[in-house]
Amino acid sequence: MSKSKNLDSAESVTMIYSVANQKGGVGKTTTVISLAALIAARQKRVLIIDADPQANATSSLGVNMAANGYSLYDVLVNKQPLTKAITRTRRDNLDLVPTTTDLAAAEVEMVQFLARELTLKKALQAIIGQYDFIFIDTPPSLGLLTINALTASAGVIIPVQTEYLALEGLSQLMNTLNLVRENLNPELKLTGVLMTMFDSRTNLATDVVKEVRAHFPELTFQAVIPRNVRLSEAPSHGEDILAYAPTSSGCLAYQAAVDELLQR
Repeated sequence: MSKSKNLDSAESVTMIYSVANQKGGVGKTTTVISLAALIAARQKRVLIIDADPQANATSSLGVNMAANGYSLYDVLVNKQPLTKAITRTRRDNLDLVPTTTDLAAAEVEMVQFLARELTLKKALQAIIGQYDFIFIDTPPSLGLLTINALTASAGVIIPVQTEYLALEGLSQLMNTLNLVRENLNPELKLTGVLMTMFDSRTNLATDVVKEVRAHFPELTFQAVIPRNVRLSEAPSHGEDILAYAPTSSGCLAYQAAVDELLQR
């Protein structure tokens, strides 16, 4: 676990965010890793929880599961302490709870659990106060893993790709957020909508941004994440965007998003 001052301070407040959208390919994992790394670089203690069975956050950060041994599956299904699964990343102040494709079976195996929607929230209790921020990378679905993430979170960030049908499915996600608020987590807030993969060369991308801002005028981030090759390349090197290309347009856009997030 990353070392820093006052790690065990009882006064520490941990902000937990899920990054969610049931549509795939909208930049959820890139957003989780980029926001987490950039906040960690500002001397905050940050944990990423990879709750997506595709395990993209785990592989993107270059974490060797064979060396770590424990994953989120062990925590959710086998009731291992979350602390056993926490592993360091290459960046100071940034830790990870990794996952493997085994997590795909968790939704089926957890069905038999009492209060199964609260499994992740209960596991997190052991580390509340040890981190300033926790970001949960969710799968592209509204199943039990995503519900667990939302139930454990204070806020949700929704990445929306600036392409045709960008708003498709958002109403379903908003309905899910409302159900979670009503039944499981009344404190859950929509922190913001983040536009991703923006291509300034197309009128469509500009129109999508305008449309989303019209639907969520107060909640859409002013920062817009461009379609940037450096963001796509960084995971293949096991690095976050700040380590791989700190002056790239993608990194600068995520820096601006972090500024807004910290202000919120």
